[in-house]
Amino acid sequence: MLSLWGAFAVLLLLALLFVCWPFFRTFKDATNPSVNAERIDIFEQRQQELADDLALERISRTSYDESLLELKRRLLNELAPEQQLQSRGDNRILALVGAAFLILLSAIFYHFTGNQSQLSAWEKAMQELPSLGERAVLGKGEPLDANERQAFLLGLRTRLAQDGDDAVAWLMLGRVAMTINDYEMASQAFDKVLAMDPENISAKVSYAQALLVQGSEQGMNQAAKLLSQVLQVQPQNMDAISMLALIAYERKDWLEAKSAFELILATMTESDPRYAMIAQRIDEIDGRIAQAQNAQAVHQLSVNVTISEQVQDRIPLNSVLFVFAKAASGPPMPLAVQRFDTFTLPMTVTLSEADAMVAQLSLAEFEQIQVFARISKDGDVAVDLGELEGQSAVFNHQQQQQVDVEINTLIQ
Repeated sequence: MLSLWGAFAVLLLLALLFVCWPFFRTFKDATNPSVNAERIDIFEQRQQELADDLALERISRTSYDESLLELKRRLLNELAPEQQLQSRGDNRILALVGAAFLILLSAIFYHFTGNQSQLSAWEKAMQELPSLGERAVLGKGEPLDANERQAFLLGLRTRLAQDGDDAVAWLMLGRVAMTINDYEMASQAFDKVLAMDPENISAKVSYAQALLVQGSEQGMNQAAKLLSQVLQVQPQNMDAISMLALIAYERKDWLEAKSAFELILATMTESDPRYAMIAQRIDEIDGRIAQAQNAQAVHQLSVNVTISEQVQDRIPLNSVLFVFAKAASGPPMPLAVQRFDTFTLPMTVTLSEADAMVAQLSLAEFEQIQVFARISKDGDVAVDLGELEGQSAVFNHQQQQQVDVEINTLIQ
């Protein structure tokens, strides 16, 4: 702070010197005195020539008087630089006026463009940093309000800039930044901590929390990775387990979410105010699991595949069996496909939404379907001569979850 005001003072003195110095200088003619003597000799010589011309009546009296007057004026102008400016009274007044004007102008300019209030706030934050740190970290006294958290952040950042990197200070900076919803600053601070200490568990947990609050898919993936690293070292870290439970819940991974919430519930007593909330969340997840299982049962199909005696001896060597369902009226792409490089007929095949080739094109999207079974000689799903195929009739798979398909046709 002192160095800043010292710099202001030096700049002001230089400005005053620049403004006032010309008023205190003494300007002298640098001309050699012998030059003035020569000018006077030339004047007297020219004056004598004019007098001779007048005596010889070469010029009139009027011309003589005019020429002599002009000659005197010219001499006076040539001799004027000889005078020295020695008077200082008026110059000092002008210098004082200029200095006062400069100081006043500087003060007005700083008042409207300077950051004196921010400078005062910064100075106060540095003075109060130790006490704010005790309240923020050790919990002594009242919790920090919004303004005090801002001051604490300012003091911490200044201390880090002055004293160099400190993992503990950066971790504290990130946590305080989260309390004022500055998650960008928090993320940068946690990155600093992990760069200095890659195994810092506290930094990973806090960083994951900041990423989850931001809510982006990329942030959620990064948070899950950090929490997995924490649980590898501390399998019972409840903060990490709680956040992983939330991530699984957001991703609708009900089984993973239920497992995490049950683990959290096991660490609580029924008197804990959070117990009922966690138990209710588990019940909700059970309902979602049951709903998903019911939906899966509706969109799951059991296919009994057999082969007729007429084509049984026509099965190609190294053949591949494809069992797939297609919409009766819809796109030609299969809704569900199973491939078997080795097979023995008869056999039962289960088709479900998990066997869809495209997520948006599955058994759940159509009611009327038809099931095919094809023995391919080259493993290519495209139809070729010499392959065997069978198909079912068109049916409503939501009402019928089992179908028989007999391979009885030789493609020729």
